[in-house]
Amino acid sequence: MKVLIVESNLDRGLLWKRYIEGQGAIVTQALSQQDAIIALCGGDFDVIVLDLVLDNGSALAVADFASYRRPEARVIFVTDTSVFSDGSIFAHATNACAFVQSGAPPEDLVAMVEHHASVGRSLRPLLTEDPARAAGHSPAQG
Repeated sequence: MKVLIVESNLDRGLLWKRYIEGQGAIVTQALSQQDAIIALCGGDFDVIVLDLVLDNGSALAVADFASYRRPEARVIFVTDTSVFSDGSIFAHATNACAFVQSGAPPEDLVAMVEHHASVGRSLRPLLTEDPARAAGHSPAQG
């Protein structure tokens, strides 16, 4: 399982990283929108843990770029504010799969990451399959 953590608070990001790595995941940490974009250009990720309020850049821009560059990656938004507490984040980010408070126990975040990584892996063949083959047409049919 490959995870990208995008979190401006270095200590919080390191805490999450340590817990997620404890489950055998390969974790990349980014502190800003720019760091996240660079990571997304260079590697595949099953799950992105993304702080909704970044010190440098826009979390929604990261999610949007990820939906284009890594459509199979699922985004877990975290926040310590009441922004999007009504659930509207799911209307703004099509790859959003969860929304959790930053202060949630790390064990809960790990469970969410593991769950959504497995769901994402099961969807991956559908996202990468040849559209003609997915529609039931064989290559010989043209």
